[in-house]
Amino acid sequence: MYTLKRFSVVSMALLACLVCATVAQAKDAKYVFLFIGDGMGIPQRSATEAYTGKKMVMDTFPAQGVTTTSANNRFITGSAASATAIASGKKTNINYIGMDADLKPLKTVAEMAKDDGKKVGIISSVSIDHATPAAFYAHVPTRKMYHEIDMALANSGFDFFGGGGMVDPTGKKSKKPLGDAVAKAKENGYKYVNSKEEFNKLNKESGRVFVVNSWLQDSEALPYAMDMTDKDITLPELTGKAIEMLDNDKGFFMMVEGGKIDWACHANDAAAAIKDNIAFDESIAKAVEFSKKHPDETLIVVTGDHECGGMALGFAGTKYDTDFGVLGNQKGSFTKFDQDILDPYKKTHAKDGKLDDLKPVITEFFGLKFAGDPKTDRMVLKDFEVADIEKAFARSMAGESEKGSEESYLLYGSYDPLSVTLTHLLNRKAGLSWTSYSHTGVPILTSALGVGSESFNGSYDNTDIAKKIMTSMGHSAEVVYIN
Repeated sequence: MYTLKRFSVVSMALLACLVCATVAQAKDAKYVFLFIGDGMGIPQRSATEAYTGKKMVMDTFPAQGVTTTSANNRFITGSAASATAIASGKKTNINYIGMDADLKPLKTVAEMAKDDGKKVGIISSVSIDHATPAAFYAHVPTRKMYHEIDMALANSGFDFFGGGGMVDPTGKKSKKPLGDAVAKAKENGYKYVNSKEEFNKLNKESGRVFVVNSWLQDSEALPYAMDMTDKDITLPELTGKAIEMLDNDKGFFMMVEGGKIDWACHANDAAAAIKDNIAFDESIAKAVEFSKKHPDETLIVVTGDHECGGMALGFAGTKYDTDFGVLGNQKGSFTKFDQDILDPYKKTHAKDGKLDDLKPVITEFFGLKFAGDPKTDRMVLKDFEVADIEKAFARSMAGESEKGSEESYLLYGSYDPLSVTLTHLLNRKAGLSWTSYSHTGVPILTSALGVGSESFNGSYDNTDIAKKIMTSMGHSAEVVYIN
């Protein structure tokens, strides 16, 4: 009898210890990282691993889930609707930012974190007022209201903004200009930084900052990762600096967007997409490094807002054969080819342009060869491929008058015919192809590491990402409206 009682007491003590341990493990996340690879579907992740020959950091996370992405009013979503769902937990319509389908403003997880006393950072490789970053701090009926979004940034009270610039800071495109958003941000205590030298000097004592890279390659965005020089501020560098500056006793929330993955996929440029995906993953590695110092306080979530381009890991012309390594022959993005080579050539040779003039440059830039035996050298172009280039060159030199037809769109999208034809040919030699110049409706992967990460296993909708993050921060998993 004594033995039985003693066993019961010991058992209860052990059970109490287990309960205490469970409670201790169930603490709220003090530091929350949300990484959004814009346009990064499963094929983009797989293609990057095939190219590098190793697993990406995001694919080593213990929690892996499959996430649906549809908008409230369309099966194939857009970045505004998807980012709003991820930020607030509520489905909305295409182009809506931070508002539900009835145009009621929604509180975002970033705003909840700020209310909790956490510091907040928003980073993107595209313009900082683009749809994805905007969905975390702005509330407007359309993503095209750049000026209003810019003013929302200036008045957000968030602590770190970094990456691209503003599309309409002074309201030139707005019906009711509200002032100068950069000036307003400075008035509200933000330090405006747009050189790498100034960026490197930033520290925890610098206060609120708005960091803009000195060279904005296209539409106020950072250059593609493969086009950057040492003078540029990279996405991993922005992430590392934000961690340094935001770390504090109350914690922080940080959203980092790899926005140019999407832009490259719209243009069907696999090499540019992969290189930006690598930079995105290197940014995630910065968060993982930080989490090792705070393993019981950090949550890292990695997702995509949608897939873009309908990237297919396979091509009819190569059947089962692939060699993603050939993508390494491409020296720069399609944008760099356009800006540095094609556009200047078209201006100086509008009436006498010849493909022969560009053949050596094409070989140097893309690795595609016009001479040799295609049976022994994968990079040698076949006769029908050369014919495709000749056709695209003629349309490119003809300018806008040749664009706009359905046939032209199916071949080239809204991009320069020669540029997109060259990326298509290189991609196909790698054993990779595309079905669209737009987003697709396929599910994407969501990965998680740290506090509460186990809830990100399984299959769920993108609205659930916000709710899972809310729970991890100690909030109810409920949509919250702004009065």
